[in-house]
Amino acid sequence: MYKTFRIILCFLLLLVTFSAVAQLNRSGDFHDRYNLKQVVVMSRHNIRSPLSGRNSVLQRITPYEWYNWSSAPSELSLRGGALETMMGQYFRKWLVSEGLMQENELPAEGTVRFYANSKQRTIATAQYFSSGMLPVANVHIEHHFRMDKMDPVFHPQITDDNDDFKVLAQQQIAAMGGEKGMIGIGEKMAENYKKLEQVLDMGHSPACLEGDTCHFLTDDVHVYLIKNREPGMGGSLRLACQAADALVLQYFEEPDEVKAAFGHKLTWEDWESISAIKDWYGDVLFTAPAVARQVARPLLGTMLDELQNDERKFTFLCGHDSNIGSVLAALDAEDYSLPYTIEKKTPIGCKLVIEKWENTKGQVFAALNLVYQSNDQLRNMSLLDLENPPMVYSIRLKGLNANADGLYPYEALVQRFIDVTTK
Repeated sequence: MYKTFRIILCFLLLLVTFSAVAQLNRSGDFHDRYNLKQVVVMSRHNIRSPLSGRNSVLQRITPYEWYNWSSAPSELSLRGGALETMMGQYFRKWLVSEGLMQENELPAEGTVRFYANSKQRTIATAQYFSSGMLPVANVHIEHHFRMDKMDPVFHPQITDDNDDFKVLAQQQIAAMGGEKGMIGIGEKMAENYKKLEQVLDMGHSPACLEGDTCHFLTDDVHVYLIKNREPGMGGSLRLACQAADALVLQYFEEPDEVKAAFGHKLTWEDWESISAIKDWYGDVLFTAPAVARQVARPLLGTMLDELQNDERKFTFLCGHDSNIGSVLAALDAEDYSLPYTIEKKTPIGCKLVIEKWENTKGQVFAALNLVYQSNDQLRNMSLLDLENPPMVYSIRLKGLNANADGLYPYEALVQRFIDVTTK
């Protein structure tokens, strides 16, 4: 019975894999009927060092020494730069194979745009990607503010904190916790907290020995919504997210998996459990419908402008996981869980890719995919090409009907963007 179950499970995983690489396996018949006309990419930066330094709260909640990063806090690591270059090289091969670009293309003015948030990790990610995709073009990376100042286009901030909005948003956030509301939000992470505490050995940490923090609590989550600031959180989920984020980044950066886990031999499920804390934190802060529509509106407007720019062939926008999470929530994407990665929602370096296709009748369609490097590709620094592609996962939008080829009518997608950005 158990063997039969395993066989069925393996078969289902194969089906998921086939779905995940649907973009790459489009048939010759598909290409006889459609031509790729434009691509708009919304990217998360690649591997960075933790947002907090070695002498921060992260050091106080574990007796272990964190990884000695090659970059300053919050900045793109050397490994992240190399991985992003590989992703850019893959996109070059893909776009050349689709006829949208030529090998070693020197794009005509206005046909490509690379625009990043004014953070080192986002500017550097865009630079590395462009070096892989257009290695001889000397692409200009557009950013509008001094280094490390958030660009309002990429800043997922509250722009209107009137009472009606705050009441609705807090209700939608509390609903994520089920019948217990905000307490339920913390309780959903109870087992995940235990695993993280074990790996960190919090019971022997300086914070615990000094009578401060020995455990992550499940009943202290609170969210605040303040105009001109990102949605914020207090309580244990925030601290646990900081620790989980640092640990997952350490797992991607440190070649020795046991060393990355402070000497623990963790299973795939253990890493998924730790990473889920980050996903849950991001969902709580940025994916409640009222919040998502507000914080994603400037970026959605920019994406819409790019889609409607007839001169543009390729756009690369580089921001953060909060950008991708809020954009997908605002567009009312169906729920998903990504395969072959411990980060199930917005993996490091992932890209929301919008493809515009035209058929032989002149009709225009669109596809939305998340493109990302699998855990093995990240940790092994695997070279990417059409034979060894990244993961590609099809995103579905509620209320929109795709055709038999999995494509949405382009005008229907544009109307979805307009509805979100104007209401």
